[in-house]
Amino acid sequence: MQDEIENNSQIKVFIETFGCTFNKADSEIIAGNLHENDIQVVDSIEEADVAIINTCYVKQPTESKVINRITSLKSKFPNKKIVVSGCMVEIDPKKLDKIAPDSSWIGPHQLKNTTNVVKSSLNGKILRKSGFSSDAKVGVAKLRFDSHIHIIQICEGCLGSCSYCCTRFARGPLNSYSIDEIKKEARKAIADGCVEIQLTAQDTAAFGKDTDEKLSALVEEVATIPGDFRLRLGMMHPKNIGEDLECLIKSFKLPNVYKFLHLPIQSGSNKILQDMKRNHSVEEYKDIVKKFREEIPDLTIATDIIVGYPTETEEDFNKTSEFLKELKPGLIHLSKYKHREGALSSVLEEIPYDTMKRRSKYLTDIKSMITEDENKQLLGTVQRALVVEKGNKGGYIAKTDSYIPVVVDDVDIGTFINVKITEATSTYLRGKKI
Repeated sequence: MQDEIENNSQIKVFIETFGCTFNKADSEIIAGNLHENDIQVVDSIEEADVAIINTCYVKQPTESKVINRITSLKSKFPNKKIVVSGCMVEIDPKKLDKIAPDSSWIGPHQLKNTTNVVKSSLNGKILRKSGFSSDAKVGVAKLRFDSHIHIIQICEGCLGSCSYCCTRFARGPLNSYSIDEIKKEARKAIADGCVEIQLTAQDTAAFGKDTDEKLSALVEEVATIPGDFRLRLGMMHPKNIGEDLECLIKSFKLPNVYKFLHLPIQSGSNKILQDMKRNHSVEEYKDIVKKFREEIPDLTIATDIIVGYPTETEEDFNKTSEFLKELKPGLIHLSKYKHREGALSSVLEEIPYDTMKRRSKYLTDIKSMITEDENKQLLGTVQRALVVEKGNKGGYIAKTDSYIPVVVDDVDIGTFINVKITEATSTYLRGKKI
């Protein structure tokens, strides 16, 4: 093997990513570091010398998938080197060492060490790079996995203290990157032919709180770059929007910005929000949504709900149900509560599984009802949409200006189309190009 790695171009690496858009961007940096050092990134583990598993640890089901995948790969491909990256490295190194004692690691702040870790692993030496760093993740070498979509991490870490969260232990304190550098990367991506720019972070609303720059200014700077593209802004914590609200709404009105606001509430009960240490109220959340909708009526609201937080009573749950019925978010991400490693809430007693299951089913039904109703209102309308990817079950997925997915046929990825909505269900829209 020593003879083989003297020529980096002979090394082949497969990267598998779990989790969010931010983690996908980390994988693109990992791939960029390898590519910059003449190491080939391949599409399957069968042709690879090394597999890098970029882990997510935000939810228990994802943790199980990650652990099962690492265990399975080690069993199925005993002669290949498995390198583990991502949040698990920082959050649960004891469990990782137990399931992969002979594997090297790359922490989420140590991506610049990817090539060294891969080569050491191939040489039979375990190299584990972890710990925090203030290195920027903008303007660095990246290997884009989708030629039409470019992801830019605008900051890493957060200002939160949410009691159920373990991600902050992996990502650390807030570290915002400069608007100039972000804009420079976005401009290059658009020049390369990208038609969608995704600005991502653990909390995009926290951007600039440590550097005296504003999220609204960033959105405006990127959205006004010359070109026909769309800008998608990632998740925002309600408590951090603050005095930037009016300017942020104004920036969302710009033509190139998707009318899409991902604003997690987590619970419709102020008591539970306080227990979760969310540091905002239901009323403050509603005020943000009200002001956005007054100015942008076709806005799609996405929110997150944690079902069955340990202190959630039936009354608290009913408040969440009524909240969803009142606000009718177009997209609802539901998660059953589960203890996470190191999270403050892990000392509490979990509610009974049957109660959790019943509550989750009830909210799922509400979610379907809201989505089907909203989708049916679009029947017969003509929408401007950007074709972004192939569909899992045939056709192509186009996103409307409100970021609503529409299944269409006979179109080209990366193009803007006018599409007439011909079918609406609780899970998807289907349309025809006109």
